[in-house]
Amino acid sequence: MAVIAVVGGPGAPGATTTALALLLAWPLQPGRRILLVECDPDGGAVLAGALEGRVEAVYGLRNLAVADRRGLLAQTLWEQLIDLSPEGNAERLLLPGLTDPTQAPGLAYTWEPLMEVLHGLEPQGYDVILDLGRSGATGTSAVLARRADVVAVTARTTLRGLSAVRPRLASLAEDLAAAGTGADALGLLLVAEGPYSGAEVSREFGLPVLGLLPHAVRTARVLSDGGDITDRRFIRSELMRTARSAADEVQLLVRRRRQRLAPTAAPTPAQLPAAPAAGTEVTAPQPPQPQPPQPYGPVPPVITTGPVAPLAGLAPQPAAPAPFPAHGRPQQPGPSYEPGYEPEYAPQHGPQYGSQDGPEYGATQQYGAQQQYGEQQQYGAPGQYGAQPSYGQEQPYGQASGPGPGPGSGLPGAAGPVPEYGRVQPEEYRPAAPSYGPGTPQQHLTYGEVLRAR
Repeated sequence: MAVIAVVGGPGAPGATTTALALLLAWPLQPGRRILLVECDPDGGAVLAGALEGRVEAVYGLRNLAVADRRGLLAQTLWEQLIDLSPEGNAERLLLPGLTDPTQAPGLAYTWEPLMEVLHGLEPQGYDVILDLGRSGATGTSAVLARRADVVAVTARTTLRGLSAVRPRLASLAEDLAAAGTGADALGLLLVAEGPYSGAEVSREFGLPVLGLLPHAVRTARVLSDGGDITDRRFIRSELMRTARSAADEVQLLVRRRRQRLAPTAAPTPAQLPAAPAAGTEVTAPQPPQPQPPQPYGPVPPVITTGPVAPLAGLAPQPAAPAPFPAHGRPQQPGPSYEPGYEPEYAPQHGPQYGSQDGPEYGATQQYGAQQQYGEQQQYGAPGQYGAQPSYGQEQPYGQASGPGPGPGSGLPGAAGPVPEYGRVQPEEYRPAAPSYGPGTPQQHLTYGEVLRAR
């Protein structure tokens, strides 16, 4: 449907946490999917935060710069995705961000081709959320905000948070009006931490408020530092309920803008109707029929290398570590949303987790022995690949055959049993299956499988 850019600012207002909440709460029609791309030049935060480091930092945005120079950007994109959907059906995907800010200059010429590829995913049923962080909408990556359908700026409703976001909004509005799709693409995603209401903030800045998220420290910590996203209390929390409402408001703003920006061609003088001749009957003109809204700008090409149901085109991935989210991982006290988000959870927002619904949320539980990723099987570990029959070597089929027809020869006319055409060979005459390491059973990877964050 659209490409939505989530922009942060000074004071760590929670752009990444808000983007993750939108990813998990985004309403999906049958056959549609949602993709979150971490485009913050300062580095991604999901691998070390929500995934708690259980997925190796070998996937992500940094691999697309080399692929773009080789002309393989669209194909390589699908090899870098991680499935974050709780059901494991690859409906909610993540493209991890940079692991080092020094990698950002290498993507200077990749941002614009990347936006072409992301816009080309829309005909295949994908919505895209871009986490631009604090500096992702400026410099060489400014094209990400300019070509987005909606630019949602996160801010806290405190005096410090609103004062910090004011120059950010002015700069974005000027840039979008000059080089983007228009300043009306801007909207606000507020964290209700301070005394100012959403109506007051909207009136002050002259921008619509797309969502007013609660200041729920404990719930937000699941998205910023890791936790169980399948927990009933998390799914029904106020944070996730307001995130679903914010997703609806974002989609409504996208539809309104596309209706307004739909190209309407003016008739040329040659196309104007001629004046009727004298004496001819003139009929009343018919009102124009409404036309369905068209997407803004030129329709991007359809990328046929992406996963189309049932997930065709996805490259096979190695086995992932422990499933996301981690069950039983104790929650350590610390900042929520992002560094700097320190105030305590306000009691008026509702009962704390664990006060009535059961044990304290995040209590330590034994969940079996932990195993390091790669302990069970190691790709490329030295070892024999099993006894492979040489090319052309004859395999025994039945009893040893002697010269000419006779018992046990396996030839027509022999007294012994003659194998029928198509009969499966006995188990003892099948070649040994190769193994991928000493004592490790062979693992089959289905072509089209998305890497699960386990």
